[in-house]
Amino acid sequence: MKRHSKSWPFHALLLGALACTLVSCASIDSTATRYAGAPHCPPTDPATVQILRSPPKQPHDRLGEVMIDASIDPEPSIEVVEARLRNEAAKFGADAVVVVYDHIQRVGTVVSGGYWSRTVYPVTGHRLVGVAIKYSPPPPPP
Repeated sequence: MKRHSKSWPFHALLLGALACTLVSCASIDSTATRYAGAPHCPPTDPATVQILRSPPKQPHDRLGEVMIDASIDPEPSIEVVEARLRNEAAKFGADAVVVVYDHIQRVGTVVSGGYWSRTVYPVTGHRLVGVAIKYSPPPPPP
């Protein structure tokens, strides 16, 4: 005869709470790609990296791209997304990052159910792409 622990309801409740916590976490993932032939600069302080929505008029070099993928339900705060964007661009030595793509889009599909009664659900996410730039030094005076 098996003996059942009296604490099994507590363990089941704890496991359920842990599962709900993990499911409700906002996620964010980033990828950075340096352009071929781009200048190699020492890393900069992420706090000094500017986030721009259009290219600056000041001369600059394009260093590489930073791509951010974030969940939308729940959504990470904009501060967390911007911090990740700054951190990745700072690794290239960037002075600024120009956001060139910022959309919510389909990023996958979830299929549930049996072989004969499947249900297909789209998975959407927030994708943001920025180009890391380094300002060119001003030309020497004549």
